[in-house]
Amino acid sequence: MKKILAFAGSNSSTSINHKLVEYVASEIVDHKIKVLKLVNYPMPMYSEDEEKNNGFPGMTMGLKQEISEVDALLISVSEHNGSWSAFFKNVMDWLSRLDRNFLQDKKILLMSTSPGQRGGISALEYAKNVLPRFGGEIVESFSFPSFYANFSEEENQITDETLLLGLKEVLTTFAHQIK
Repeated sequence: MKKILAFAGSNSSTSINHKLVEYVASEIVDHKIKVLKLVNYPMPMYSEDEEKNNGFPGMTMGLKQEISEVDALLISVSEHNGSWSAFFKNVMDWLSRLDRNFLQDKKILLMSTSPGQRGGISALEYAKNVLPRFGGEIVESFSFPSFYANFSEEENQITDETLLLGLKEVLTTFAHQIK
């Protein structure tokens, strides 16, 4: 049984990426999974001056510790103007300053969703290029388009059969890769 940490790169209280993370986490069996909200790890906007004058925020060290204790990560990135959110970038900036290889030896299932048909694909592609720089290995990825049209929040389920099958295939591959 592997340990998995799951979170969304969003600070929205109504984050659809967090809803996707919770759903996917509930579908993972035979592994211990912990879902957290990054907003519970507040960090000031990164700057060299902030780091020099005040050091690393305690929450950065706490989040790094959470990451270091698991075998794999389930991350869903939200898209803002074709990239990941400024909130998530700030978290990544602090973590990478604390330890450049904070994702070392972590297998990652990377996802994104959005209300639109592209499903946050630009943020997903950006994350696929950046996260390996910190030592992580993207073993599978999944873009979930048109969240509100393809997911029932009331029933907590994917309503589009093709997307559901695609996600199940991704989860099977991910589970195989983290064994």
